[in-house]
Amino acid sequence: MRRERSSSTSVKIRLACLLAIPVALCCIPAERIMHGHSICLFRNLFGTECYGCGMTRALFSLLHLDFGAAWGYTRLVVIAAPLLAYLYVKEIVKTIGEL
Repeated sequence: MRRERSSSTSVKIRLACLLAIPVALCCIPAERIMHGHSICLFRNLFGTECYGCGMTRALFSLLHLDFGAAWGYTRLVVIAAPLLAYLYVKEIVKTIGEL
């Protein structure tokens, strides 16, 4: 019985964390991501942006409902965003199923 409660509690914590991720990302100011200091190794070593930098900014723009900017950073966002959304929702549904 005690182990069952512990497992249920950890699943609830995991679900809360999964649901808090988009809220936390929306609280980050867009200027910080778009124009702040980059931690990208490729960009810091070679002075040019990699595809990951563009995809990160595109997904972040999409999260803030700036579709034009997302399209401008990389057009692959139309493939990556639905795929990531599907995987995210699938993980939430799986976690709810464990309750």
